[in-house]
Amino acid sequence: MPNYDYIIIGAGLAGLLLADTLGKDPYFKDKSILLLDKDAKQTNNRTWCFWEQNNDDFNTIISKKWDSIRFTGKRINQTYPIAPYSYKMVRGIDFYNSYFERISNYKNICFLQEEVLNIEDNTSEVSVKTAKNTFTACKIFNSFYDISQVKKQKQHPVLQQHFIGWVIKTEQNIFDDNTATFMDFSIPQKGNTRFMYLLPLSKHEALIEYTLFSENLLKKEEYEIAIKSYLKENLNIDNYTIVEKERGSIPMTCYDFSKNNTENIMHIGTAGGFTKASTGYTFKNTTKKINLLIQNLKEEKSFRKFYKKDKFWFYDLLLLDILESNNELGQSIFEALFKNRSPKLIFKFLDEETNLWEDVKFISALSPLPFLKALFKRVF
Repeated sequence: MPNYDYIIIGAGLAGLLLADTLGKDPYFKDKSILLLDKDAKQTNNRTWCFWEQNNDDFNTIISKKWDSIRFTGKRINQTYPIAPYSYKMVRGIDFYNSYFERISNYKNICFLQEEVLNIEDNTSEVSVKTAKNTFTACKIFNSFYDISQVKKQKQHPVLQQHFIGWVIKTEQNIFDDNTATFMDFSIPQKGNTRFMYLLPLSKHEALIEYTLFSENLLKKEEYEIAIKSYLKENLNIDNYTIVEKERGSIPMTCYDFSKNNTENIMHIGTAGGFTKASTGYTFKNTTKKINLLIQNLKEEKSFRKFYKKDKFWFYDLLLLDILESNNELGQSIFEALFKNRSPKLIFKFLDEETNLWEDVKFISALSPLPFLKALFKRVF
């Protein structure tokens, strides 16, 4: 029965970032590490986007970046320069190729393409059973996400950011490839928070996604009908070729994921609550959480105490409470923000880097009644 110091289950965003961070840190050079995934990660199965200021960490795999964004609501349609921020995109396949190459250079890390069937914590060690082998380790980092477990509790709302996206090509130069459409709420809301998200990759190619913040998913045809309608009616595009398709559903919840941890098993990625609850953004949040996790390991702190509730957790909770009760209010909330505040303050707040005065400035842009009602409901 092969034994390791650490086993990482899942070679997705969190698993590969964690493996790379462990591999390049001299502190862990004597630790044996196994990375497991049933998938070889050789296809472009997703796209990650994030905003950041000057940072070269991911420059080699950035496929496109934009220095301005567009927001469209019922009463505004505006383009905003976002310096010192840039909005950036990473294709899944580029990320996988880059990080697998990095990991192959670490002598203490081994990757095996095997499906995990069972994890058993025996207090002194953890056993991981795959279809081919059984491994043991002192610590396990598990990125397998089971949404049914989160939905069993009723204390916190569980919404989804769900979408279908198409990469399309047109014969003519149609798109402004210097500007990303961050949110376009001009489409029918149908009692939900629904918007179009458009990332021009060139003047004749773009990724367009029909996105909802809501509890329930739609049938595939509904997303695709909405995309077709938007292309024709809003962008006046009749002739195009679909190059790629993607579909996703990202949980939006303030559930305490540390409840699923033990002294030996740490949940990471979506399964560990690394996704920003109010927006569904994951990439930047995961990099921050991985750095905290590395510090946690060095200080030998309990995995059970990794998840912390702060003021931003509470802000997210109030927004999700509102969207659970009145899902159609998403459009007016985001429109008020972009109408009354700069994207730079919005990005800083969503990055959880604002001070108390900036929090007040951000929140005061919004209609207070829905948030007061949500606050009253939470308190009483």
